[in-house]
Amino acid sequence: MNINTLLKKFWVFSKYFVLLFLLFTISGVVIYRFIPVPFTSLMFQRMCEDVGKGRKIHICHKWVPYEKISPYMIQAVIASEDNNFVHHFGIDYEAIQKAYEHNKKGRRIRGASTITQQTSKNVFLWIDRTYLRKSIELYYTYMIEIIWGKHRIMEVYLNSIEMGDGIFGIESASLTYFHKHASKLTKGEAAIIAAAFPNPRKRNPASPGGYLVGRQQAIMNLMSKLPPVEL
Repeated sequence: MNINTLLKKFWVFSKYFVLLFLLFTISGVVIYRFIPVPFTSLMFQRMCEDVGKGRKIHICHKWVPYEKISPYMIQAVIASEDNNFVHHFGIDYEAIQKAYEHNKKGRRIRGASTITQQTSKNVFLWIDRTYLRKSIELYYTYMIEIIWGKHRIMEVYLNSIEMGDGIFGIESASLTYFHKHASKLTKGEAAIIAAAFPNPRKRNPASPGGYLVGRQQAIMNLMSKLPPVEL
């Protein structure tokens, strides 16, 4: 078999691979634009970790529509995770520049992932820091901005984010920590849940330490400075 034949076969394979990839990814995003997301890649990874450690699989996840989530919770995650969520198109280049300047000084590493990026990673991808995963994350990030829009991105984000060991989504977190539905969360409760996001499996919003309370107060202060959120 000569080199020309190999190149032709490689081209045909690559063409079909790209077409199948686009069909699979775009159809998944379109479907999740209209139906609740029942299961995410992060949930699957946590299940595999439980099996690997010989633990009983525990996934607590209850979907609620955007309208049944406290406005305080939406405001809290924007204040704590992504101040420019309403204005950017998936990537916050200003936040990336600030994080780069901060990290150059050798301080504790600061990330700049937006809510859109976190949503694409949690729902569709795996936990990893490789360039391949980040490239696919970027692809999904722009796609869900186009197909879903901000309202749907926030709805999926708050229904899929990890909020404790085996706890996914704001309804499950609200019932677990405060024994109430997500629609009933107060400003302080929303802020303390958001405060635990950087390490939700090790921090308990229902029994916070000094660090968590300090972050809660900082988030509440930011919330008071944000304009009303309309998605």
